[in-house]
Amino acid sequence: MPAASKSSEAQTPIDSPERHRLPVLLRRAWYGLNQAFRRRIQHTGLTPDQFTVLRNLQEAGATGLNQSQLTERMSSDPNTIASLVDRMNKAGVLDRQPDPNDRRAYILRINAMGRKKYAEARRIAIDLQSSVMASVPDAEQARLLEQLSTVADACFEAAEKSPRK
Repeated sequence: MPAASKSSEAQTPIDSPERHRLPVLLRRAWYGLNQAFRRRIQHTGLTPDQFTVLRNLQEAGATGLNQSQLTERMSSDPNTIASLVDRMNKAGVLDRQPDPNDRRAYILRINAMGRKKYAEARRIAIDLQSSVMASVPDAEQARLLEQLSTVADACFEAAEKSPRK
């Protein structure tokens, strides 16, 4: 960005419509990516959230995850995850079994049908990411992802420091 432009932007209030506002840009990027992914995986019968559940269960391996762990990994709330898991269990893409260490909890594991759907949707996710990242010069892609990771960490840190009701 030219120095004059940077200087004038620094003098413009952070919430001014003339500035590139972080929340607006992040939401717009997320919404576009999520909609593109939703449309591309629709034929698999999965939603982006269901894909994310399957990805987390795949990464957890044979030990699986309980719903609390999944809720934490997905930065969601327990009721949303419980509803999502119920639908996915009924659809036959994951198994839910009582946790032998906690009678109130369930262990979730991806099953064969879930692995098949996950593999198909994962290929689509990788292709979509490659397509989107192609809009950024190769030499800048790693730096962009590092910066987004830094911003994401700062957002979570701000959330942790914020009072809860």
